[in-house]
Amino acid sequence: MDNLTRNMELLAPAGNREKAEVAIAYGADAIYVGGKEYSLRAGADNFTLPELKSLIDYAHGAGVRVYVAVNSLLHNAQLTALDEYLAALAEMQADAVIFSDPAVYLAAKRTAPKLQLHFSTQGSLTNWQAVKFWEDLGVRRVVLARELSLEEIKEIRRRVGVELEAFVHGAMCISYSGRCLLSNYLTGRDANQGDCAQSCRWRYALVEEKRPGQYFPIFEDERGSYILNSKDLNMLAHLPELAAAGIDSLKIEGRMKSVYYVAVVVWAYRQALDAFAADPEGFAVRPEWLEELDKVSHRPYTTGFYFGRPGPDAQSYESGGYIRTYDFVGVVEETAGKISRIAVRNRLKRGDRLELLRPKQSCVEFTLDKMLDEEGSPVDESHANQTVFVELPVDASRYSLLRRRSED
Repeated sequence: MDNLTRNMELLAPAGNREKAEVAIAYGADAIYVGGKEYSLRAGADNFTLPELKSLIDYAHGAGVRVYVAVNSLLHNAQLTALDEYLAALAEMQADAVIFSDPAVYLAAKRTAPKLQLHFSTQGSLTNWQAVKFWEDLGVRRVVLARELSLEEIKEIRRRVGVELEAFVHGAMCISYSGRCLLSNYLTGRDANQGDCAQSCRWRYALVEEKRPGQYFPIFEDERGSYILNSKDLNMLAHLPELAAAGIDSLKIEGRMKSVYYVAVVVWAYRQALDAFAADPEGFAVRPEWLEELDKVSHRPYTTGFYFGRPGPDAQSYESGGYIRTYDFVGVVEETAGKISRIAVRNRLKRGDRLELLRPKQSCVEFTLDKMLDEEGSPVDESHANQTVFVELPVDASRYSLLRRRSED
């Protein structure tokens, strides 16, 4: 297949069941999830084995693949139940397991030989011979290190036949492919066991050895310095280059991110990928796709290592925080006739100017004229965790989202 017409998979994060269903509704081809054991996102809700079985059945019914992260670095005590865990994943027909520890590979080959294996970015694969090593061992896919350029990926593609997956959107880490010791050193929380404290996002200052107690900002900013604060990756505008490099799967970071984040980012990339697939030669980035990505909480965007080694502008020096221009205020749970039931996620009041984002459809702006509570009585204002009923200006399926421009 010509690389430019390669059908690239859109792979979305799913930290819990709701996020998984949202990712599927908004157009993900596949989702990646973590179980309660062996996953590198201990702070996510994650899934028990029965919950994984239920999710896999649901996703397969929608034609969506499910990859299960078994990507933590294992200690001896964790090996005891590993065979049984992998056998259970194979039995429930998980589409693949994402791993980085060779112990997982050996256990899978021993107990679940038909289970597809994807080698994790935690393995820091940065050259074609390392990729070929795992290909020769029967691994179906490798998740490339974030530190690779497009030219390096092209060279890998020429040398191997294994599927290539690469991160295209989301948070970047200051440690090589996320193999960080900073969190463990400062807090005792091991990032390589899925319990990162995000220590690289804290504020730091410089202290000179003979001047204890005197803190010097590295950048002239009264809020401190942010030398470890990487910008967020955003490659939506470069789908032709990603396809030409031979990438098979485009991965969105963010199992810890919100339902709103998952919906918006998947929506934007789905729209762009469909347009690219329909006309690769005439593909042009539409402003509304990029505008959507600006409407989620994010740090300033970067293209990471794809176009060469990043310079100083890949870090944010002035702030360690996020850019937030919109508030997520509600999600459509059900629609009957013209009336939709809304699960309120943030303050919502009559007269608000809102935007309605729908799965695989265009965004619509409208003014909220009327709300009813669960008893059918009109209300002027509602708050998080309440349920209201409203008439929306267009048909809205389940998981359509309401947002409002931030007042900050």
